Amino acid sequence: MEGYWLFEQLLKYDFSPQTAEIWSIIINVALVVIILVFATLIIRKFLLRMCLSWINRNRYHWDDALVSNQVIDKLAWFIPILLAHLSIDSLLPPDSTVYIVLKRMMMVFFVIAGVMSISALLSTVGDIYRMLKPKQADVLQGFIDAGKIFTYIFGSIFIISIFSGMSPWGIISVLGGMTAVTMLIFKDTIVGFVSSIQLTATDMIRVGDWVEMPSYGADGDVLSMSIHTIRVQNWDKTITTIPIYALVSNSFKNWRGMSESDGRRIKRALMIDVNSIRFCDQKMLGILSRINLLEDYLHIKEKEIEAYNKEHHVNQDDNLEINGRKQTNIGIFRAYIIAYLKNNPNINQDMTFLVRQLSPTEHGLPLEIYVFSKDQRWAQYEAVQADIFDHFFASLSIFGLRAFQNPGGFDMQRLAASQEMIKSP
Repeated sequence: MEGYWLFEQLLKYDFSPQTAEIWSIIINVALVVIILVFATLIIRKFLLRMCLSWINRNRYHWDDALVSNQVIDKLAWFIPILLAHLSIDSLLPPDSTVYIVLKRMMMVFFVIAGVMSISALLSTVGDIYRMLKPKQADVLQGFIDAGKIFTYIFGSIFIISIFSGMSPWGIISVLGGMTAVTMLIFKDTIVGFVSSIQLTATDMIRVGDWVEMPSYGADGDVLSMSIHTIRVQNWDKTITTIPIYALVSNSFKNWRGMSESDGRRIKRALMIDVNSIRFCDQKMLGILSRINLLEDYLHIKEKEIEAYNKEHHVNQDDNLEINGRKQTNIGIFRAYIIAYLKNNPNINQDMTFLVRQLSPTEHGLPLEIYVFSKDQRWAQYEAVQADIFDHFFASLSIFGLRAFQNPGGFDMQRLAASQEMIKSP
């Protein structure tokens, strides 16, 4: 204790060396605590408030993330800890036990403050990126989570090093020898981190994407992404949590391509009863020629058929309709569908446009419509699709066509009634 002012002053007042040493240590520790408390109050009550007030008043928005994540709040702890650290060096003898204990405590506080500051800073980086690119915000989330994990691990190693007196590198080498145990403990974290890198590198998924993964019961928008899981809000407002590695190892459907395109696909078939398909006679052609959308088509088609039949010497008065070329009601109806959709302002004419017949089945002849609506929004898309098929179903009878439908109870009643009428005298 020789050379320390307070200890020497106590000796002048006839204190014994042992008593003077005890009291000087007590008073000096009290002074260190007072300095720590006083510095903390000044910084947090005045300087920190001034800084936060300036951030809240300025015209920039990115620095609001510093306040919400308490970055400045955590960095402010370094100043009182540093002052207390310097006070310990000035007031306490380096060979005393109290000095060693307090120094180690201050070093631990430094490490804790550093870990908390780095963690808050990483969260701030994620929030700022989320402001700049909302749909790609959580692309960095996996890296941020990994950075926080490594920060906590290294912080724990340094704290153990401070209390044990071992070198941090020595502790890391010991942990390196426990690689198998480490891999077992952090298996999910390691697999999740690697998977998040793969998802990020390939841009497979973003926040806000509509994803569909039936194996996990997920069908909705991506709410958030982390190093371990992805949260999906389904259309029934339930939340499904999917392990991030499952998106790499299993298949899923991402509807982002549809959302970013100029249209949304309409793919649906009208099932036509094959018994209602026939050649058109002059009476039916006269009726159909009154349809505005078919007027030009029928005029051109009739001239084409007439020229063909004349060229091939087809007998026009032959009652056998199969001879030569004649129009069918299904062919004219298909031409009407094309004309109707071409004139529909809700259909994107620059994308795939197809009206085709598929192979007949036991449910009739599928007449498939494969086009794209301009509006990708779900409700509006369904309304456009419903309006189109409402019109086509109602138009079938004009063309002498019927939609195929399995017999229902009403059909059975009509059949029974007709049979009763036949049997009655």
